[in-house]
Amino acid sequence: MDFVQYVFALVVTLGVLVTVHELGHFIVGRWSGAKVVRFSIGFGPSLFSRYDRKGTEFVVAAVPLGGYVKILDEREGDVAAADADKTFNRLSPRWRIAFALGGPAANFLLAFVIYWALFAAGSTDLVPIMDTPAPETPAFAAGLRGGEEIVSVDGARTQSWAEVSMALAARLGDSGAIKIETRTPGTTLTHTHRLTIDNWQRGVAEPDLFRSLGTVPTLPAIVGNVFDDGPAKSAGLEAWDRVVAVDDKPITQWADWVEVLRAAPGRPLTIELERDGSRLQIELTPIERTSADGTRYGYIGVAPLMREVKYGVLESLPLGLHETAAKTAMTLELMGKMVTGLVSTRNLSGPITIAKVAGDSARSGWESFFRVLALLSISLGVLNLMPIPILDGGHVMFCVAEIVLRRPVPERVQAWGMQIGLAIVGGMMLLAFYNDITRLF
Repeated sequence: MDFVQYVFALVVTLGVLVTVHELGHFIVGRWSGAKVVRFSIGFGPSLFSRYDRKGTEFVVAAVPLGGYVKILDEREGDVAAADADKTFNRLSPRWRIAFALGGPAANFLLAFVIYWALFAAGSTDLVPIMDTPAPETPAFAAGLRGGEEIVSVDGARTQSWAEVSMALAARLGDSGAIKIETRTPGTTLTHTHRLTIDNWQRGVAEPDLFRSLGTVPTLPAIVGNVFDDGPAKSAGLEAWDRVVAVDDKPITQWADWVEVLRAAPGRPLTIELERDGSRLQIELTPIERTSADGTRYGYIGVAPLMREVKYGVLESLPLGLHETAAKTAMTLELMGKMVTGLVSTRNLSGPITIAKVAGDSARSGWESFFRVLALLSISLGVLNLMPIPILDGGHVMFCVAEIVLRRPVPERVQAWGMQIGLAIVGGMMLLAFYNDITRLF
């Protein structure tokens, strides 16, 4: 069943990304006045095909690992005289540049729309509170002792562990200092710490962002929300109360607190709390509830420390744009570090890893899946803009050269470039597949 879910997630993810990318090419092709011969999602034998009133064939092919938009071209065969002015080779270099950029632009637009919608829809995430760092870690050396909420990393606001992770990933392979701003949960006073790094996780195949710095996530026994349907409300528990002990048994983690409560249905408990720097005790008795399998457990009506982040539709527009730009810059930086060896090429992933990431994110919820989809869309857009012949960026490079030289680049040179580009892209794909296989075994 897991295999089927992963394959389904891969097909859906690649289907959306490829369709959007090729749609960008298609729209610009139509705008240019050229005749679009085929719009294909996938390669190989056709599974579905139909023609529109302008003669374009829309195809869904058997191998969903890409796609293409084919425009009529005199270099590929005879063209009817009536269609001679609708061929790709007769388009101006600027129109051909626009056609090449249409696909990546559509991928960036998709990411922007997703981030915009996510900001407007809102999300609920765990507050990024770190555990006690190990003594030999940069976090400990910087004065962090655990229990602090990470407010920002290098000036970028972090409201969830996902945002902390993305901000830290941008510093892989660097030397210097990572500036982390923290505060005690429930307070507003912040403190700045500088975590010294030296070639941080350089060349590491699977970098451990948190443990290597000492910023390991934790879920402390801090009350985030108190519901009206449980005894916690009437007993006086409040948001931001830190549970210190239950019946004199020390409690530090939320999981420990839940375990004690679930094991005590109908039994009075003495809860020691820390509130606003002071200690106090309350008495409460978990009410009894029964799970679907018949198990009895205690319930008091509290939830862990979570943060709901939601913005208005108009307010979300610049936030979506900023998020897209930030993720694009991070992707470019990581690709550059991969080329220079600061980040291991083992991080290059193929369809197997994409299937696993997409499948796991889909299980976690629609929000996680769409965040992964947006990031993959940005990665596809950035990858296609690389100045490698056979990719969109390579076509732009040839067109720019044609504008500068005032004549087309010789076909022989373009053919050599295409062969070199094919070798580079093929090598990248083989490396990505190799990385996928080694991750499995």
